[in-house]
Amino acid sequence: MDVMPLLLLVAGSAGIAAAARRTPVPAPLLLVAVGLLVSYVPGVPDYTLDPHIVLPLLLPPLLYTAATDSSYLDLRAQLRAVTLLSVGYVLFATFVVGWALYVIVPDLPLTAALVFGAVVAPPDAVAATAVARRVGLPSRITTILQGESLFNDATAITAFKVALAAAVGEGATWAGGVVEFLIAAIGGVGVGLLLMVPIHWLRTHLKEALLQNTLSLLIPFVAYAVAEQVHASGVLAVVVVALHLGHRAWEVDFATRLQEGAVWKMVAFVLESAVFALIGLQLPVVLRGLGEYEGVDAAWYALAVFLVVVAARFVWVYPATFLPRIASTRIRAREGDLTWRGPFVVAWAGMRGVVSLAIAFSIPLTLHDGDVPFPQRNLILFLTFTTVIGTLVVQGLTLPPLIRLLRFPVPDAQAATLAEANAQAQASRAAEQRLEELLSDERNALPAPLADRLRSVVERRRNAVWERLGQVNPVTGETVDDTYRRLSRKVISAEREVFVKLRDARYIDDEMLRTLLRRLDLEEAAAYREAG
Repeated sequence: MDVMPLLLLVAGSAGIAAAARRTPVPAPLLLVAVGLLVSYVPGVPDYTLDPHIVLPLLLPPLLYTAATDSSYLDLRAQLRAVTLLSVGYVLFATFVVGWALYVIVPDLPLTAALVFGAVVAPPDAVAATAVARRVGLPSRITTILQGESLFNDATAITAFKVALAAAVGEGATWAGGVVEFLIAAIGGVGVGLLLMVPIHWLRTHLKEALLQNTLSLLIPFVAYAVAEQVHASGVLAVVVVALHLGHRAWEVDFATRLQEGAVWKMVAFVLESAVFALIGLQLPVVLRGLGEYEGVDAAWYALAVFLVVVAARFVWVYPATFLPRIASTRIRAREGDLTWRGPFVVAWAGMRGVVSLAIAFSIPLTLHDGDVPFPQRNLILFLTFTTVIGTLVVQGLTLPPLIRLLRFPVPDAQAATLAEANAQAQASRAAEQRLEELLSDERNALPAPLADRLRSVVERRRNAVWERLGQVNPVTGETVDDTYRRLSRKVISAEREVFVKLRDARYIDDEMLRTLLRRLDLEEAAAYREAG
């Protein structure tokens, strides 16, 4: 097996994603653009999206890391909006886009058109949420987009399976499709509920951080595989497990959380970079099989489908947002005033991604009998590709200026810091009370300097947030936090240099050096977090 293409993909996409952080262009868009350009460079290997790799091997960890970073409480508060988008909109888009393609393309069967509708129905909100955080989109809208991206793949994959069964002649019916959808959804949630408690118990009872993190890396694949084995939704199983684990992550050992956070950030960065680069690299593969639809016809179909996909989201989002408010006074009271700007951004943020392409590549070459080719399969692949590229480029590039143009209220940083300071003050009072109770027990007797050090640590945490509200240093322009972090790093750096010199002088060995350096690293990390 030649591993060089894989190494080039990972290294190249990671480098481009890192470079994107120094440009105003979001990383997903730059990766797609570079992928498009590189795909025709001589000597670049063919990178064909294999659905047997993307869906079971790439999708679960991406879903897992997104769900663990999400807020279960925020998602529950926005459950109606998330459900209407991740279920209602996906089914609506499947039928609307499928019917439009059936009308536009001559001799295309309706069942094959609905297959395409299901393929392009689920938006991929990775790029949208990245932009949202970058330009300061209100947290409610960001939560809705994140929640939609977590659950909509399950709806789309199930709708695709039902439409595909009808298209290839396996005798699927609408009633059977509804039953299959319910089985997949309920089964996926059920598998997640069954797995989340024993998995969390294991995470809290394993004593070694290394074993706990190994388990963490296996969790999304196990949840997905178990659900798919019983013909349930692997996507929903992964999301349910991840939301539970993320909500109760505070119960896990601190060393595990430190390692796990670093590991999953790296995994998410590598996978997200690679999948967006893969999107652009599919251009030669898609164009080679286009055949009779090359030229003006293909361009017209691509433009028409793109416009239908964009328009259909607006047609769904505004009624789904305002009709429940008109019908229910309780919803109006709970959600407060709502303008047209939030739904507009949600509607415009419907960018498609790698899941759509992976599903499209899983369309079989022939119908059920094995003799008749699948109707216009190459055209469906091409239109999926152009829809993904079109939404990423057009909507992705215009979303940041659109958000700035709409002038959403800026979060009050002072109020957020005050809330943090009050929370820390309450926690510090409880910590001080508990510390005095412990020190009063003769079994916990400590020398006075060590006891005072414990008290000073608690006091420092309480004061750190309040100090953030103070004035900057008139000489350096630094805040108190900045000065604290800078001095902490310099002091720890001085210790680190001494340890290295002692190792070089053979006074201590390398094993002891690693132990001492790790201790300093943890202290530096604690000082950095302590200062905010």
